[in-house]
Amino acid sequence: MIVCGSGNGAAMTANKHKGVRAAICWSEEIASLAKQHNNANIISIPSRFLKEEEILNIVDVFIKEEFEGGRHERRIKKIDNND
Repeated sequence: MIVCGSGNGAAMTANKHKGVRAAICWSEEIASLAKQHNNANIISIPSRFLKEEEILNIVDVFIKEEFEGGRHERRIKKIDNND
């Protein structure tokens, strides 16, 4: 997990590194979809806009969720093969 005010700067910096798929997550639904569809492996939290309880719930959902694979697999392979 990475945290910054908006979540954007931290996610952009993290995504410069090979193998990192950081997603900005401001709700439980976004966290779930980030893992299911994009196989995100880092969650970027916009701390200025969320309360502590919301953050904990979002992180919990993100940790428990799994990548669906299938139709999403091709996109992930394209992301991971970029240098």
